[in-house]
Amino acid sequence: MEALHMYQNNYLIVFVFLCLGILLPVVAVSLGKLLRPYKPTEAKYTTYESGIEPFHDSRVQFNVRYYIFGLMFVIFDLETVFLYPWAVAYEKLGIFALVEMLIFVLMLVIGLIYAWKKKVLEWN
Repeated sequence: MEALHMYQNNYLIVFVFLCLGILLPVVAVSLGKLLRPYKPTEAKYTTYESGIEPFHDSRVQFNVRYYIFGLMFVIFDLETVFLYPWAVAYEKLGIFALVEMLIFVLMLVIGLIYAWKKKVLEWN
């Protein structure tokens, strides 16, 4: 019976943090909306470009390869984040962790080969 009470207490803590995580942003945005000055003018609705009058559409279409390069960087940067703690604790983890990390690196290499075959890494 005591173990059940302990688990209920853990769920209560999670519920409190969940409520605070939802309530605090809602309160902050609501208070900001109530306390800000509201003086709409036409100048406030124009696009700001360093004090220069806008002369064309502000939306610029970028090449999708910029996003793909960024995504590839994030993926392989995260690989190093996962490899570092494994390398530090390698002696304690044993052969199972070695096999597990080899599978992880193999999956990343397969993704890199796939991107290479699709010519995602080529810049024309």
